[in-house]
Amino acid sequence: QVQLVESGGGLAQPGGSLRLSCAASGGAVSMYTVDYYRQVPGKQREWVAHITGLASDRIEYAESVKGRFTISRDNAKTAAYLQMDSLRPEDTAVYYCNANTQYGTLSGQGTQVTVSS
Repeated sequence: QVQLVESGGGLAQPGGSLRLSCAASGGAVSMYTVDYYRQVPGKQREWVAHITGLASDRIEYAESVKGRFTISRDNAKTAAYLQMDSLRPEDTAVYYCNANTQYGTLSGQGTQVTVSS
């Protein structure tokens, strides 16, 4: 069964950086579009970033992360990344990637990001 797997989460200090990765297990996928979301327990899931386009040139960010986070895909569109810089405590959440692929929409299990001193 093909599924997405996120990695790269962990503990970072305020002002620090983390890089999340999103890749497939169980088979190769083409990620036509990718979205990252995050969720804090007890709160609604929040959309974070989106990437699409043949040249990965259509990118959007939530206002809360604009200028600090960068979403990207590899050239083969088989993996996606979320570079998170200037992290803040309010960025603490479980981060999920969601991709439209040749298998339909796939989602990962999430990776915990904690920003704390």
